[in-house]
Amino acid sequence: MILPFAKLGTLALKTMAKPIAIRLKTEASRHPQFRQFIINLAQTNHRISTNIQRRIYGHSTNVEIRPLNEEKAVQAAADLIGELFVFSVAGAAVIFEVQRSARSEARKEEARKKEVEELRKKEDQLALEIETLKLKLSELEHLANSRGLSGVVFRSSSMTDQKVSSPVLF
Repeated sequence: MILPFAKLGTLALKTMAKPIAIRLKTEASRHPQFRQFIINLAQTNHRISTNIQRRIYGHSTNVEIRPLNEEKAVQAAADLIGELFVFSVAGAAVIFEVQRSARSEARKEEARKKEVEELRKKEDQLALEIETLKLKLSELEHLANSRGLSGVVFRSSSMTDQKVSSPVLF
């Protein structure tokens, strides 16, 4: 489900990056300093990528690398900057999503902590009530034993049970 949206988002970012690359090309033709910067960027990228490719394929890396001509360098730099723009926007989106997820998880964790704390309080309250009931039961047993009421209480309840359960004859 998320994969189609990710592909669509990537396509949208690339589409938005193209006008930026075109704008860079036009700005490079107007401003000589910016043009030189962009050409230097493209030449550096060309040297690095060529050396990496040579190492991967097992070719010699101490061979001189021919520089790109100015138009190819401007085109390559504009493409590189456009891709860097797409990458930075996608990276920002990922960072935003991770932070949002972390905040959501923190809220859930806080809710779980509150729930656990409420359960602990309720457990403590119930334990206190049980202790109170035990004390009251102990006092009643002590009182009943000291007065001799235990036999009377049990006899009277058993007698009422017998009266209720025995049939009445007329």
